[in-house]
Amino acid sequence: MAQKAFDVSKFRKSLTKAVPGMSTGFNDPRDWISTGNHTLNYLMTGDFNRGVPLGKVTMFAGESGSGKSYICSGNLVRNAQQAGILPVILDSENALDEDWLQALGIDTAPDKLMRFGVSMIDEVAKFISEFMKEYKDSYSELPYEEQQKVLFIVDSVGMLLTPTDINQFEAGDMKGDMGRKAKALTALIKNTVNRIAPHPIGLVVTNHTYASQDMFDPDDKITGGQGFIYASSMVVAMKKLKLKEDEDGNKTSTVQGIRAACKIMKTRYSKPFESVQVKIPYNSGMDPYSGLVELFEDRGWLKKEGNKLAYTTVDGEVIKEFRKGYTDEILDRIMADVVARGQDMAYQGAINVKDQASDEPSED
Repeated sequence: MAQKAFDVSKFRKSLTKAVPGMSTGFNDPRDWISTGNHTLNYLMTGDFNRGVPLGKVTMFAGESGSGKSYICSGNLVRNAQQAGILPVILDSENALDEDWLQALGIDTAPDKLMRFGVSMIDEVAKFISEFMKEYKDSYSELPYEEQQKVLFIVDSVGMLLTPTDINQFEAGDMKGDMGRKAKALTALIKNTVNRIAPHPIGLVVTNHTYASQDMFDPDDKITGGQGFIYASSMVVAMKKLKLKEDEDGNKTSTVQGIRAACKIMKTRYSKPFESVQVKIPYNSGMDPYSGLVELFEDRGWLKKEGNKLAYTTVDGEVIKEFRKGYTDEILDRIMADVVARGQDMAYQGAINVKDQASDEPSED
């Protein structure tokens, strides 16, 4: 006797209707935002032009002045706007100036950028919860492609307070919140992950670090507890180093900017624990090509021949230049070759790396 066919679509529809918070299928990232640096993008995702995914949570953690806000509230916001993504900044540090944002090429018009001052974790949770209710009322019946793309930036979670902090301050008792902040942050991220996953909505947070006292684990520690880190799809640890180079790469005795030392502590799209030093000169801003020569040399794509570096193109042409001779134009060519060859692309799941070549626009 033939077995009756099981109606999977009907079963799925009835279940998701009965459990409103449930979603079906997979939520692989479809939209990505560049950090503004090709090397950092590549180490995070295995792609030179894609850094932060929508539908996921990404954390940039580091000491003061390490470039967290420059990347998150600056580059990511600008690049999101250029891709038609609405940035929503929740500013707990009250440190973002409109002139600074505009100098980075960001459109600060109210319909292009939403910025809100917040002070408590509860306020962020309430804001995201209410936003998602309104969002689902407007877009839940529409296909993914027709939904408004949004990027939340919380800068920073390290400055957010709990009700205990407020009550103790008013009472003159500063003994601490006894771990409540870590639990509240973990709950915030866990709830947000589930709400944004099926939609073109991403969350980026900046966080603080403190020096490790463990000689066997010397990496700086991220505040907020381990649960906060577990709930994030990507975690980038940052450290501030001095940049003592002029625009031509010559050594100088004075500080010309910062070198943001970025280490990929967690990623689901590439290999973790790889690092890059991103140059951010004071005069010209972030160099999108910084770190590429070192990356290509480390991968063996650039080989030392005497005092020069040699590269063989896809077409068989041999390029030999001094390190400083690898201009942006040559580096663009190498990146295109890497994609064409499919070399060392760590993430082969939701992204078809060979298709990306045609999809992408153009302390010392």
